[in-house]
Amino acid sequence: MQKGKSTIVTGSSSGIGLGIARAFAAQGAAHGLAASPFKTRYGAARHGLIGLSKTVALEVAEHGITSNTICPGYVKTPLVEQQITDQARARKITPADVVRDVMLVHQARKAFVCIEELAALAVFLASDNAASMTAAALAMDGGWTQH
Repeated sequence: MQKGKSTIVTGSSSGIGLGIARAFAAQGAAHGLAASPFKTRYGAARHGLIGLSKTVALEVAEHGITSNTICPGYVKTPLVEQQITDQARARKITPADVVRDVMLVHQARKAFVCIEELAALAVFLASDNAASMTAAALAMDGGWTQH
């Protein structure tokens, strides 16, 4: 690995990804920071991704490479759109009720995380201004992990 050369990669169905030098940012999820019932496999995978990112951070720090995990709350992606439809049908409620009463009920901001917000954080993490920020799991979840 050359000093100062790496790529931001993501591991999410949201499809967010950037090629930028000097940083590795894994996309975790709020479920990597807090547990939820009935999400055993998803939560375990996201916790594992945070652990992987922290280990990578320690292994590559001397080469000037950082490793952090971005942990968003709900992002309105095609996958989430389908979940809204499925939940509305299963619960016999409107899609708006699913968004308000199921998905965003614990997000203090009551809004989906925007892809542009996540991209801006990833760009910051790859910048020289974040050179000392490594091995962090950063929640961008509208307060979801505080519930």
